[in-house]
Amino acid sequence: MLTHFVAAVGVLGLLTVLPGPDMAVVTRRTLMAGPADALRTVGGIATGLLLWGALTAAGLAAVLASSAAAYLAVKLFGAGYLVLLGAQALWQHHPAAPTVATETGPAAGSPWRTGLVNNVLNPKIAVFYTGLLPTLAPPQLPAAWAMALLVLLHTALTLAWLGSYVFLLSKAGPVLQRPRIQRALGRITGVALIGFGLAVATAAG
Repeated sequence: MLTHFVAAVGVLGLLTVLPGPDMAVVTRRTLMAGPADALRTVGGIATGLLLWGALTAAGLAAVLASSAAAYLAVKLFGAGYLVLLGAQALWQHHPAAPTVATETGPAAGSPWRTGLVNNVLNPKIAVFYTGLLPTLAPPQLPAAWAMALLVLLHTALTLAWLGSYVFLLSKAGPVLQRPRIQRALGRITGVALIGFGLAVATAAG
């Protein structure tokens, strides 16, 4: 069981630290509104993982993973949301934008909701939870308990990693607050979000 658990921690840890839409959204929130706002976004992402865990236990995520139409719908919604966030980031760091400090539109709402929606509209999480996660479950435990343990472990790793990332970004605050640096990072983040959105939209089911 210990060997299985160590392997699960390694795989989940690797998947957690790989750059992706969640990290890009957290970066944008940190740059636009500060660490407190970004941490609430991280909380929304963690809630999304718990929701996917609950859906997996209920069998709904498996339906999504096996239904081409449902998968395509969520994939396109998720891709569109990421592209929207990326376009807003690019506009807010465009010379014609009135100010970087004020946000409008869907991304200006609750940071927790931004993190939650970003995670829930990621169909790859459904595939990961229904495809890979069960293979990491210790066989000595009942299936339901093993899946619950892995979901909680993944959520804890995500909170620790993204929380540490926000802390590091906030420590670099004096440098990041320079207008030229903010514009550059905002544009990079915007391009990254659009790139992730296009990757999600064109990924094979």
